[in-house]
Amino acid sequence: MMAFNRTRGREIASSVLKAEDYASRSRGLLGRTAMGPGEGLWIVPCPMIHTFFMRFPIDVLFLDRGLKVVRVLEGLKPWRLSAWVWRAHSVLELGAGELQGGVDVGDELEMRS
Repeated sequence: MMAFNRTRGREIASSVLKAEDYASRSRGLLGRTAMGPGEGLWIVPCPMIHTFFMRFPIDVLFLDRGLKVVRVLEGLKPWRLSAWVWRAHSVLELGAGELQGGVDVGDELEMRS
């Protein structure tokens, strides 16, 4: 699926995988050496993340149930722990540098098949 920023009228990621069961949410991006351009992982539900055992930094969007951005983290390095984002229902993880300041808190996203 594709992640689209309705507020700004631009694509965020062209190839998004959804992790919605226990195994896929637990595995996340572990074992990967990088994310390609346009790749993303949408973790549902998920109010916080960690980058323990990861090999690369990521950009992270915390989203509420309506897919409104409630927090943005750019360039989160390996071996870090995010804060618990109480209003977040899901997280969209992207390769570091994909956002480049192009998404702000309050932006509304949609996931397109």
